[in-house]
Amino acid sequence: MESKKRKFFSTAFTLTGTIIGAGILGLPYIFAQAGFFIGLFWLVFLGLVMILINLYLGEITLRTKETHQLPGYSSKYLGRWGRKAMSIAIVFGIYSALVAYIIGEGQSLSKLLFENFEYSLFFGIAFWVLMTSFLSKSGVRRLKNFEFWGVISVIFIIFIVSFLLLPDVQMKNITSLDSFGIFNIFLPFGVVLFALLGFDSVPEMRLEIGDERKMLKGAILLGGLIPVVLYILFSFVFVGVLGRGAAEVATLSFSGSFGKFLFLLGIFTMSTSFFVLSFALRDYFIFDLKKRKISFFYVSIVPLIAYLLISFFGLAGFVKILGIGGAISGGVAGILILVMNIVSKKKGDRKPEYSIPINWWVIGFLSLIFLFGIIREVWGLWW
Repeated sequence: MESKKRKFFSTAFTLTGTIIGAGILGLPYIFAQAGFFIGLFWLVFLGLVMILINLYLGEITLRTKETHQLPGYSSKYLGRWGRKAMSIAIVFGIYSALVAYIIGEGQSLSKLLFENFEYSLFFGIAFWVLMTSFLSKSGVRRLKNFEFWGVISVIFIIFIVSFLLLPDVQMKNITSLDSFGIFNIFLPFGVVLFALLGFDSVPEMRLEIGDERKMLKGAILLGGLIPVVLYILFSFVFVGVLGRGAAEVATLSFSGSFGKFLFLLGIFTMSTSFFVLSFALRDYFIFDLKKRKISFFYVSIVPLIAYLLISFFGLAGFVKILGIGGAISGGVAGILILVMNIVSKKKGDRKPEYSIPINWWVIGFLSLIFLFGIIREVWGLWW
């Protein structure tokens, strides 16, 4: 019984650890801009939607005898076009995250060392050089095992920081709706969706749960709820203390010794996320696309080029890139998973341990929300 409990919580935390990342750093800014309760609505609503979609994906894995990753399940149930669409969505989301983290790291290091953002571009490139050289070393793959403890540390530190700041919360910052407007209703959509993404971990959870497949449903529920609760606490405290003064990278909002501590927290969080996503992208190009020889170009050079272009031309900032990445990657992948689920109910090759009802009305409703969110984020790039 004790072994089953450990397996259950370990599997649930696989999803939690995948979801919680540097996306949390963009939530206070976007909540403050749109109005806290608008942000809270999207966090709760999309949190429940993502849990539902992860449950649908878990059911897909249980209806399938073979083990696949997301592109593999897409290929099985949607064909070649589904695999291509899912692959593009995943790669686009990873690229968006990598570029955003380079921007965030550059700003954080410049602020930490020089107390301004004048050297952000230099430190962004320096961070890229450091991570690229580190990722290229042989034997470094085993360091991915530290991701678990890295996530544990981030969660623990966030709780400590939130409770330290709690006495300074001003409710007027929470209740202010100065920016309320029809168009602002969708303002937090992309960033919140980005912060909740964790599709990739569900096939891994199916493997980790082993023969205890009946526990997968509960593990997905718990693993998806923990980030939502943590994000609500983090956003409430930071918006309550800072109001409209929240920086795009939340940890850059403070000064003094406490501020430097938060800078280090942001640097650590973004570095961990950058490291894990870079490995995921490299594995995709090497093992799925069989492009080992040019994988370095796609994994390292492409994000650097994108970062330089965005920085030189001032195309977007940290939050905007998270928003567009979350809306497009999460929206497209979410729609594909919904369609895959309804197809797998007919074409699956084993009886699942659980089944979640679905119909085309559900798919249509959620798809419209995702599509409107994508349009809102793309529109916001120019207006």
